Amino acid sequence: MGRPHRDALFPPTAVQRLTRHVGIDPQLVAEGFDHVPDLATVEILITSWGCPPLDNSVLARMPALKAVVHAAGSVKHHVTEACWDRGLLVSTAAAANAVPVAEYTVAAVLFANKRVLEIGGLYREHRAALDWSARFPGFGNYRRTVGVVGASLVGRRVLELLRPYDFEVLLADPHIDAATAERLGARLVGLEEMLAVCDVVSLHAPALPETYHLMDARRLSLLRDGATLINTGRGSLVDTQALTAEASSGRIHAVLDVTDPEELPETSPLYSLPNVLLTPHIAGSLGGELVRITRSALDEIERYCAGREFKHPVTRAALTTSA
Repeated sequence: MGRPHRDALFPPTAVQRLTRHVGIDPQLVAEGFDHVPDLATVEILITSWGCPPLDNSVLARMPALKAVVHAAGSVKHHVTEACWDRGLLVSTAAAANAVPVAEYTVAAVLFANKRVLEIGGLYREHRAALDWSARFPGFGNYRRTVGVVGASLVGRRVLELLRPYDFEVLLADPHIDAATAERLGARLVGLEEMLAVCDVVSLHAPALPETYHLMDARRLSLLRDGATLINTGRGSLVDTQALTAEASSGRIHAVLDVTDPEELPETSPLYSLPNVLLTPHIAGSLGGELVRITRSALDEIERYCAGREFKHPVTRAALTTSA
């Protein structure tokens, strides 16, 4: 992992807990493998953001390696086919990282229906109370329809957090059935049906070839006037050019924590449109939220050392439909 991530994830208290269970040099941070002198005895690899791919050449230097514990979310960037061929056990803290993403999403849903972004801007501009009901007829969160695209870890957490509210919740996911959706607190529908009826649509699908530009110009046009699109998933799920055109018209609203490209050009209208909230990929774990990821990783290491199965395992098959 990168040294900044190590310092943030493993403060002295976490290192103390770690060293009670494994033999480790607390000062060694491998940002790459080229200059690490002896990997032959490594049994557990603790990874996080910035880990390079664990390909055949790297694994050949670690004949004793049995497990990879990822103190972050997706393992797709570093767990290669060679890892599965070796039979490595892999764990991830994706469930821990899903919590703040889901919290951000639900906050965005509530603010979107209440038109907080627009009203806040108008209040700042006019510095006086206006007739908000006249400007935003029907605004508010009572009995609004919210759509969740993807029953991923984050998507499921969002569904859980939406339960206390007076929403009709719809779910679009080709990999689950209606009974599963109902257990999750939603009604299963097709994506295009969802887009036509929802007040807010939130994207939580993985980045796969079949989900690239899932929200293209045609599907964006299906969103009802005044609807809000939230993307805390992957930037590639949305055709940025098509979204920019729709948002620039003022017809729809957007809350975007991820975009494609990750950092938009300075000239992008999305930075300044009054109906768009653009944040720099902050929905995931940051600051004090990293403690949850660290605890998850340490719990997994303790389970492994005790001869128990991982609580949050990753399998080769699961990666075909996950982020």
